[in-house]
Amino acid sequence: AQQPKSEWREYGTFLIKLALIVVIFRSLILSPFNIPSESMQPRLLIGDYLLVAKWPYGYSKYSLPFAPDLFSGRIFGSLPERGDVVVFRGPGERDNVDFIKRAIGLPGDVISMKEGVLQINGTPVKREKMADWLLPVTENMRDATALEGGSSPCWRAEFEEKLAGGDVRCRYRRFKETLPNGRSYESLDIADGQQVDDIEPIVVPEGQLLMMGDNRDRSADSRQPDNGVWIGLIPIENVVGRAQVMMFSTDGTARWLLPWTWLSATRWDRIGGGF
Repeated sequence: AQQPKSEWREYGTFLIKLALIVVIFRSLILSPFNIPSESMQPRLLIGDYLLVAKWPYGYSKYSLPFAPDLFSGRIFGSLPERGDVVVFRGPGERDNVDFIKRAIGLPGDVISMKEGVLQINGTPVKREKMADWLLPVTENMRDATALEGGSSPCWRAEFEEKLAGGDVRCRYRRFKETLPNGRSYESLDIADGQQVDDIEPIVVPEGQLLMMGDNRDRSADSRQPDNGVWIGLIPIENVVGRAQVMMFSTDGTARWLLPWTWLSATRWDRIGGGF
């Protein structure tokens, strides 16, 4: 029997309310984000899924789904702290693409690099050598390499190590960096003589941020002007939110039609970590 019109109306009203709740939650509280590249290794891996907190820095049009031009600037705005892991919209024509990097330069800061060492306001950041980082090559790393047209999931064959059974892992140089405010994190400096191992001082203007990836040799970030590859300095208005918690992580081997692979592909030890 056909349902009465009142029941269809109630069902439609319920769906509208549910959609509004989802939009409000994603706009004001938390939204998901997945990691597609190596630029934030070793903290973030391809296949990680995290939740991004919207409230720490206030709200701009980029806080809303599809970034409608309802207003300009930020409401309840505040700056990220140096060292925060921040999700933001790209500059210029890439303002429909989300990026994730670490906030390094705040307005008024002078940022440079000398022989791979980060300098903030003329002072080298404390950098301590750690044991090499060993990263098992996963299916999603291979997929990303193929998509980018690369030849090695470790960037270059010289960083590959063959293991028994045919497995491969990457070996990278790793450091612990400590910023002037006491925030510490691990970074990678894979190879010497790279394009941005030495950069002239950059003065961060008012209303902008200088963002860097922790994987210094594989992050096209704010160390070069926006040219379609490098992203240049980022307007504070483009900030979406702060990385809050790791929600899920997969190595890329799961297959939709094989449910048992959903469990075996999950990197359980990565779930739940904060930033």
